[in-house]
Amino acid sequence: MALFEYFPNYVWNLSLSIAMASGAELGEIMDMSKPLLEKAEAGEDAGTAEFLKEWMKKANDLIAQAEEDEGKDRLFSAGDKLRRASLYLLTAERMQGHGHPGRKETFAKALECFDKYARYRNENCERVEIPYGDKVIPAYFTKGEGIEGEGPCVVFLNGLDSNKELLYWTWLPHELARRGISTLCVDQPGTGESIRLQGLHATYDSERWGTPVYEYAASRPDVDAARVGCSGISLGGYYVPRVVANEPRYASGAVWGANHNWAEVQEKRMRREGENPVPHYWHHVWWVFDATDQDDFMEKAKGMDLTGQMEKIKVPFLITHGENDRQIGLEYAHQSYDQLVNSPRREMKIFTPYEGGVEHVGADNMSYGRSLIADWFAETLGGHTK
Repeated sequence: MALFEYFPNYVWNLSLSIAMASGAELGEIMDMSKPLLEKAEAGEDAGTAEFLKEWMKKANDLIAQAEEDEGKDRLFSAGDKLRRASLYLLTAERMQGHGHPGRKETFAKALECFDKYARYRNENCERVEIPYGDKVIPAYFTKGEGIEGEGPCVVFLNGLDSNKELLYWTWLPHELARRGISTLCVDQPGTGESIRLQGLHATYDSERWGTPVYEYAASRPDVDAARVGCSGISLGGYYVPRVVANEPRYASGAVWGANHNWAEVQEKRMRREGENPVPHYWHHVWWVFDATDQDDFMEKAKGMDLTGQMEKIKVPFLITHGENDRQIGLEYAHQSYDQLVNSPRREMKIFTPYEGGVEHVGADNMSYGRSLIADWFAETLGGHTK
């Protein structure tokens, strides 16, 4: 099993693979990508403006086609086109550097398309806003199937550069719902709407916002406060353990990709060891962490090491990782697992070529991580697996 490698650089191929896993049409992917092949030869940062242009062109075509469907009251069909338009806009926006012309407008259009898609298709996806100081943390709530009264719920966190829409399209919320578990896909500070529209930047102490998110979930009449779990993808592999270690009311945890010492990973990236997740990487992380320069960023990232945190976790906890993860080395999964000494049920799954999911957060095949994590929460929060 391998990443879909159409371009000559990892970062662009990662975006293509994520888009395909999120429900893109391969023919549309090829239409958008063919004109970009030569641009990609210049490296991961060059050509991102052209990437935006080509992907927006396809998205705008889909929006126009959806309008034709709307005129005929064919809202299911319109919604499916708007789903792909939103996906392509979010993928292209994610590739741009902070402050790139048109980025703000692209994100706004993507959210508008997602909202229409969710309404037209009657998606199990309720937009909610979680109070956080004088601002809010936006999220999507997907209700577990067959729940009457209170039921289990999983708080699902972004990585460095993802958003709640892409979390929804990992299809983990759908698999959890099938197992009788609700999901709260969260744009935590530093991601999605929280940074773009609320101005909420990332911090190393994720329990700062992890506790208010728990309290929101626990306050819902359809959620059992004693059965709230926490999961996350990519940099969520750092955030989730930190949250669960310091907010003991979470009942279970699982990471989709370990991230034990992200501070050390930054030192390696400065030496060009390992791959980056997005183009314009350093300017991206400066923006996410509200850093003025590289020294300021490295100082703010210094606390992002789970040594001394994993031992605090006293609930069931699952660590997953891809054997060939080119961003976060396999050794970090072992470090997190080895320090989970007080968890009553600790498990680790390394995905190998035998099944797939060997790349970062299973970008080559997300089905295995999705199924395993859904089953884990069904077993530890009281859902069902059949």
